[in-house]
Amino acid sequence: MPFSKLGLSDKVQAAVAAAGYTSPTPIQEQAIPHVIAGRDVLGIAQTGTGKTAAFTLPMITRLESGRARARMPRTLILEPTRELAAQVEESFVKYGAKHKLTVALLIGGVSFDDQDAKLTRGVDVLIATPGRLLDHFERGRLLLTGIEILVIDEADRMLDMGFIPDIERICKLVPFTRQTLFFSATMPPEISRLTSTFLSNPARVEVSKPASTASNITQALVPAGADPKHKREVLRGLIRNAENLQNGIIFCNRKSEVANLHRSLVKHGFPAVALHGDMDQHARLKALDSFRNGEMKLLVASDVAARGLDIPEVSHVFNFDVPHHAEDYVHRIGRTGRAGRAGTSLTLASSADKKSIAAIEKLIGQPIDWAEKPAEASPAVEADHPTRRETETRQDHEPGEGRGKRRRGGGRGRSKQQESSSEAAPAPKQTEPRRNKPAEPADTSHLPAFLLRPVRAKVS
Repeated sequence: MPFSKLGLSDKVQAAVAAAGYTSPTPIQEQAIPHVIAGRDVLGIAQTGTGKTAAFTLPMITRLESGRARARMPRTLILEPTRELAAQVEESFVKYGAKHKLTVALLIGGVSFDDQDAKLTRGVDVLIATPGRLLDHFERGRLLLTGIEILVIDEADRMLDMGFIPDIERICKLVPFTRQTLFFSATMPPEISRLTSTFLSNPARVEVSKPASTASNITQALVPAGADPKHKREVLRGLIRNAENLQNGIIFCNRKSEVANLHRSLVKHGFPAVALHGDMDQHARLKALDSFRNGEMKLLVASDVAARGLDIPEVSHVFNFDVPHHAEDYVHRIGRTGRAGRAGTSLTLASSADKKSIAAIEKLIGQPIDWAEKPAEASPAVEADHPTRRETETRQDHEPGEGRGKRRRGGGRGRSKQQESSSEAAPAPKQTEPRRNKPAEPADTSHLPAFLLRPVRAKVS
């Protein structure tokens, strides 16, 4: 079905054609007519399905009539992260090229005064993260009584980040007559409760079963131990030997590990940038731009930072850490294989990750095969995990390699590889044990004879 059959205005159709799109994706085909008709929509779709355009295009069509008033936006789009909010803004700029819609971002890392100035002039589309939106509202600089359309995007991620109380509060502040568009990749119980509370007879649009992975993504597990240095060696080998590697996103579970891995890759000559929550907005956008334009081939990121990012033509996803939550695995590998392209996902794993891997396989409904290479990594799987207790001790510690980590990780269970694996300052040299050197006879000529007799134990 072409875009011309979906009810979009001529101006929007022209903008879509200028962007190079000829036919809608399944979620666009199903959702757009309902949005234009004014119905609430519950969209369930994994990343990379085109859901941003599924609400952007019909919203632009509906906003062609009317105008915004000062401090009273006409529509509100809630996003969990600053990067996602910026992406949605780009989508409105691209598809609203033939319109005079005013768009404003309310996100962290930007001056309150600049944002307030835009609100004062009036905005048709307000794109915000929940926290910054409520900050403006509580300061009395924003009214939500004029909201005609409310979009809650990446709802399951909102849940993971603890935004659900804010979402509930915002839903109560906007008019109950508004149209609500609700999008999520998965439907955990809390999200289902939210939809039943704030959506009115929604049209349910589901283009794939929740938490499924695209069939065009090749998935594999790669043996690697828990030691960070060994894992980095394995990762570098995977990057060097990857077939058809155009660019890749590398996921870590911790912000500190993102920074460590990024420094290591740069040290070894790999063109990489980092993306994590401790970076300011300017640095985050600069990193994303350098990755998108091909200047940097590798992006090292945490889940929060990279969730939902629209980065086209990512050929590979590397999971440096197995994600703690099975749903995060789906979102991670969804960065590749977009728009029907082939993609590859490689996950570094050890024997300590068995439960997490089992949860992932149960969620996606299929097993993940182990890669045959690198074969040299296999022995380290068991060597790094002699006991469950030692594994938990290492996981609870910060991933940086200082002397403190070597002291805590020491013991009978450490392998030779672990004892020598540190990228920090080298440890002091240790002398050879006495038993490894030939013993020299002591000079006893100066001692009296009775002191040289063997001692007999007393018999009680």
